[in-house]
Amino acid sequence: MTKLKITAGPFTFDARLETELAPATCAAFLKRMPFESKVVHVRWSGEGVWIPLGDMNFDVGYENHTSYPAPGQIILYPGGISETEILLAYGGVHFASKVGQLAGNHFITITSNLENVAVLGRKTLWDGAQPIRFELA
Repeated sequence: MTKLKITAGPFTFDARLETELAPATCAAFLKRMPFESKVVHVRWSGEGVWIPLGDMNFDVGYENHTSYPAPGQIILYPGGISETEILLAYGGVHFASKVGQLAGNHFITITSNLENVAVLGRKTLWDGAQPIRFELA
């Protein structure tokens, strides 16, 4: 099991890569580690924060994909009818874009400090974009 440390806003989370369920997505993400960006609050999907990635190409298809990630699950939408993005659910999510429902690859699961995932989501909603960093633990 590959363990990660995620620092988002003022919070730190332990997480695991879902290498058995989404091996290609995990391998593509590992090549970009450490991965740094900012999260902003979602517009259509409900209670989540996302990292818009434009036309970044992870060169993966669908695997372990869902439209309904649970709080603490992180999905990668590899692009297609909408831009490439990473989404972290902190509450109820029905993953979508302005063109409709999407599905993303569940490839990371947060394993510690889950109570702060919702706090991060609300902070992002009210205070704006928050820095995020993914690194090997």
